[in-house]
Amino acid sequence: MIRPVFLLSILLWLVSSTAGATQVPADVSGHLTANKIPDSAISIVVREIGQKSPLLSVNSNIARNPASALKLVTTFTALAVLGPNYRWKTEFFIDNRIDKGVLNGNLYIKGYGNPYLVTEEFWRDLGELKDSGLTVVNGDLIIDNSHLALPTAQPGDFDGEPLRLYNVLPTATLVNFKAFEFSFTPHKDGKRVNISAEPKIPGLKIVNRLKQKKGRCTGYNRGIKMQPSPSGATNEVIFSGSFPSLCGRYILKRTAMDSPSYARGMFEIYWAHWGGTITGGVQSASVPATLTPFAVTHSRPLVDIIRPLNKWSNNVMARLLVYALAGTKYPPPLNRAQGTEVMLEFLSSAGIDTSDVVIDNGSGLSRSSRVSAEFLTDLLHHAFAHPLMPEYVSSLSINGIDGTTRRRFVGRPEMGRMHLKTGRLDGVAAIAGYVMAKSGKIYSVALLGNYPNIHRGAGIAIQNALLKWVYAQ
Repeated sequence: MIRPVFLLSILLWLVSSTAGATQVPADVSGHLTANKIPDSAISIVVREIGQKSPLLSVNSNIARNPASALKLVTTFTALAVLGPNYRWKTEFFIDNRIDKGVLNGNLYIKGYGNPYLVTEEFWRDLGELKDSGLTVVNGDLIIDNSHLALPTAQPGDFDGEPLRLYNVLPTATLVNFKAFEFSFTPHKDGKRVNISAEPKIPGLKIVNRLKQKKGRCTGYNRGIKMQPSPSGATNEVIFSGSFPSLCGRYILKRTAMDSPSYARGMFEIYWAHWGGTITGGVQSASVPATLTPFAVTHSRPLVDIIRPLNKWSNNVMARLLVYALAGTKYPPPLNRAQGTEVMLEFLSSAGIDTSDVVIDNGSGLSRSSRVSAEFLTDLLHHAFAHPLMPEYVSSLSINGIDGTTRRRFVGRPEMGRMHLKTGRLDGVAAIAGYVMAKSGKIYSVALLGNYPNIHRGAGIAIQNALLKWVYAQ
């Protein structure tokens, strides 16, 4: 006869073996304690692929800010709903006939939200335009952004840093993310600092008030202060501060122009590469309904676009995916709320609970975005069972090799065994993805931390301790 006490012990063992551990691993706990961060500030779920019960579950259902880890949701939804070969078009229109390659009129560019209209892609598009028979534009370049209904916002609304590339706002015709590479070198006179910008767009005005100071090449941004013109003048930036004399060439990547002016400048540069010229300025307006496209180009496929998006955590690319998703259900002009509605409907249809999910703009650059570690885990497992799993997983940063985790576990056994997406905002540190343990088993990992200053060194230390623990399984 089996005693009740023995049966009870068997039952308790079964419950504990299926429910998973709820105790934070010792190394993770050590970093929490050292940084005075309570266990209640973090959520963790670790679950083996193919298993329903977690290996580790801590505060799993608490909705927290995921920062850029939210891009896991946006990119997988886009891949599944739009398809890996989805492409964005760019249309070119002319309002007069072409005579021997010369257009005495205006050239229109109508964008449809291409998230990756970088320099080489724009150069290629203009080559196709040139092949259509156009060489000289004696008129303006007119940018049509009417495909998207964008909210009224300013680039500095999020954190007061309007020139940071992570704050670039979406437009339907966004060329190269409006990015500049500013280069700084000490002048040989020992007083001034040389400043140059790439690309060399004529419409950009640089006010150089930067001075040299004697000393080693250290300090935040090497003492460089960059700000837009206080007078409100567009396309003007001011550099001030003190630059160390022992610095060599120092680089800052920033934006500095409005979107139409940047597009006009880039058009002039790359149109000249194809032997073309343009005499006019730039306008923002809709294409007249009477015109038909003179030339049409297409972006790279979505499957190629989500790789730089996830590996390098590009915010404006993720935002533009949300608008593309809106287009699967609604006519233009497309808005963000329509896109998030499509996302939530897809996730619900996949059997993933979205009751506490707040997507906001889809990039994670938000104070209102919310997901739980349990939600991310369900998403990761659904994605791993999806036919497009290889394309999705390959878009994530490989630890020690590329992307935002390229410096983690370099030269260690864990190197190259993880495909991850990071997230970081003030007070937010997050990471989620897949880990191949030394046993060969594959685990999903989701860690969300929301606490003052956790985004500093503590956040990475906590994440790395958990990732090492999972690898050891």
